[in-house]
Amino acid sequence: MAQYKHDKYLNKSDNAEYDKLYSPGDTCANSGIYRCESCGDEIASNKGNPFPPQNHHQHSPGLAAIRWKLIVFAQQKK
Repeated sequence: MAQYKHDKYLNKSDNAEYDKLYSPGDTCANSGIYRCESCGDEIASNKGNPFPPQNHHQHSPGLAAIRWKLIVFAQQKK
């Protein structure tokens, strides 16, 4: 589970981006921390880059498919 020390750097949001699921190799829509819905592994991914391929992140037999979900969005200044 993602951790933080200073809550002053995080804001609560109900943005629909937090509900989307991504497969291995999909293009990352937002820079941030993503969590695999099946196994709980977390990665940092940058906007425009592909998510790790299937052979990079393996699941044990019996686990559901790899699906990445945004849990922390990295806000960039414009």
